Amino acid sequence: MIKTIFFDWFNTLACYDPPREEIHSQALREFGVALSPEEIFPGLMLADKNWFEESALSKIESRSLEEQSELQIRYEETMLAKAGIKAPKETLGKVMERVQQLYQGMTFVLFDDVLPALKVLKQQSFVMGLLTNLAKNMDTICRELGLEPYLDVVVTSEEAGADKPSPIIFQMALQRAGVDASEAIHVGDQYNMDVLGARGVGISPILIDRYNLYPDIKDCPQIHNLHELSGYL
Repeated sequence: MIKTIFFDWFNTLACYDPPREEIHSQALREFGVALSPEEIFPGLMLADKNWFEESALSKIESRSLEEQSELQIRYEETMLAKAGIKAPKETLGKVMERVQQLYQGMTFVLFDDVLPALKVLKQQSFVMGLLTNLAKNMDTICRELGLEPYLDVVVTSEEAGADKPSPIIFQMALQRAGVDASEAIHVGDQYNMDVLGARGVGISPILIDRYNLYPDIKDCPQIHNLHELSGYL
């Protein structure tokens, strides 16, 4: 019997505001590459997927500065290649620096389905939690976005001392929720981090694929929005 539902944060419950495709579009224009946010978006999602899969293998922040720089360049290359654009690495390095500057003022916004779906789940007496690799003060962010009444457990990688897909962060969430792994599900958008991480400790995973990035994944339930979650409870 499922008693607890854990959720990932980015691209599961929330995304950035302003949208990152707008930030990248602005930065690229400043260096002579004219792409609209709509043209950038598919490549951005693909670059995200590759970035998070790379992060699942080992924490990117623990790598050398040279390795981190190479990964950032590869991120931009992947994003632009999807739009049929190739730019010099020197230009891409400058674009990434500008993107990081523009990111400083960004905040989070919830997807439209989040609060309505969590309200229904709360009425059904599920214990709900948040598991995120972000090191930010998530309690404050959740309160400002109206999530506080719905989340019983919030666990960050900073608190756990480990990022997903490490078992440690999932085990801390289970302990705080007071449930066995067999009584919990985890909903997240990254296959390696969320699906394999949850499954590794015995939690049943559900992949939320809002942007159809994983059409070939068949070994776990998939949903495209949180309203579809009720079909697996």
